[in-house]
Amino acid sequence: MNLRNTNEQVKGIAFGLGAYVLWGILPIYWKLLQHVPSTEILAHRVSWAMVFLFILLIASRKFPSFISEIKTIAGQSRKMLGILLAAIMLNLNWFIYIWSVNHNHIIQTSLGYYINPLVSVLLGMVFLRERLSFWQLVAFFLAAVGVCSLTFQYGTFPWIAFTLAITFAIYGLFKKLINIGSITGLTLETMLTCCIALPYLGYVYNTGNSSFQFVPSATTFLLIGAGAMTAIPLILFAAGTRRLPLFAIGFLQYVSPTMALLLGVVMYHEPFTLGHLLSFIIIWTGLIIFSLSKTSVFMSLEEKITKTRSISVQ
Repeated sequence: MNLRNTNEQVKGIAFGLGAYVLWGILPIYWKLLQHVPSTEILAHRVSWAMVFLFILLIASRKFPSFISEIKTIAGQSRKMLGILLAAIMLNLNWFIYIWSVNHNHIIQTSLGYYINPLVSVLLGMVFLRERLSFWQLVAFFLAAVGVCSLTFQYGTFPWIAFTLAITFAIYGLFKKLINIGSITGLTLETMLTCCIALPYLGYVYNTGNSSFQFVPSATTFLLIGAGAMTAIPLILFAAGTRRLPLFAIGFLQYVSPTMALLLGVVMYHEPFTLGHLLSFIIIWTGLIIFSLSKTSVFMSLEEKITKTRSISVQ
């Protein structure tokens, strides 16, 4: 039994790591399409992701159950509204990410996905009445100090980072509230977005401004491949989360922004000073504390702090 659990955890780490590594190298993929407008990249990403997801549903023989689930959801107006709002948040997040990468703001995108878990917890506290522990409050304070330091160094508010963090956190909140299967939810979100994406691509093609040609070329294959690059990490992520405890996923989620940060500094030579490094170290410290806040060591420390406070008050 223990061996089986160990094997499942090893598989979970492999799936989760695969998802985050693919997300981590996405800047390289989008940079290859830097000559294509971000709106067109997004429209192709959505359209080809829908094609890929439909093929996956048919190949896995889950298409009939998908249709049945859609019929059930269609009669629930609040759930449909939640899916629509989730789709808007997800695509806004995707657009800002693609635009930022192709306008040399990879480091800011990594910052956005570093602080995303903290924004998610804040939304949970406001909308789901979840309570923060002492160590989570410490993590929030450290992250706030690091972000304020970065803001001072940038000279402007890091709007890209915060927009990415907030839109993805709101997307996660909607997903939690509507509570439907991951592939079903993503396919529905993609279908709804395609109602805009496909007419837009048709318009761009008819005006002669399309980067997509029906003659084989590197750009054409990259635009088609954007669908797989969107869906595969999400499928791996879903497989990983089923096999791993939450704290393990919490650690793995920092793989992709770390890879993006390294790409931005080493491969694309974005400015990164000693001051930036110190600010990121403060944020990383907060994130480590946040990820460990539910472990037995930190919880026992919190109990000791609480007892010490109560004794001092008496």
